[in-house]
Amino acid sequence: MEKRAVNKAVFIDRDGTIAKDVPYCSCPEDFELLPGVAEGIRKLNQHGFKVVVVTNQSGIARGYFTEQMLAKIHDKMQKELAKHGAHVDAIYYCPHHPDDNCGCRKPKPKMVLQAAAELNIDLSQSYVIGDSQIDVEMAQRAGCKADVKLGQAAEGNAHYHTCFFTDAVHWVLDRES
Repeated sequence: MEKRAVNKAVFIDRDGTIAKDVPYCSCPEDFELLPGVAEGIRKLNQHGFKVVVVTNQSGIARGYFTEQMLAKIHDKMQKELAKHGAHVDAIYYCPHHPDDNCGCRKPKPKMVLQAAAELNIDLSQSYVIGDSQIDVEMAQRAGCKADVKLGQAAEGNAHYHTCFFTDAVHWVLDRES
């Protein structure tokens, strides 16, 4: 008998969504949570969502930083979130260069599909929040319920658009009530 996916999730982009967008953020000192993110993630945790970070990190392939340094950056992110009673359940990243044509680089859905398999996530009940059209496209390719695009311009075909992470979280939670 096949195991049925039971968890719902919110997949969240890192740079420009969770944290200040520092091009090729290569050290923990440059990592800074954006306003409202910790509180928003805490609300998602409290409402039973798995929170999963999915991020392209081609700085590794470009030689700007190592996977060990990326782990230190993510450790800082988890510690900063924990100060506010929030956490992410998993972090998936693509270390490849865009020219590598790998299967895990967004907008390809491999990271989301892998997380769904490993964390028993029902993608039809899950969301994506990101600041780029590639996040929206990844959500749609993976079969997620809906996607939210953060940013000033409302281009693209996201289900919802806002400038604020907290608004994105409220929109997701409103869909669930």
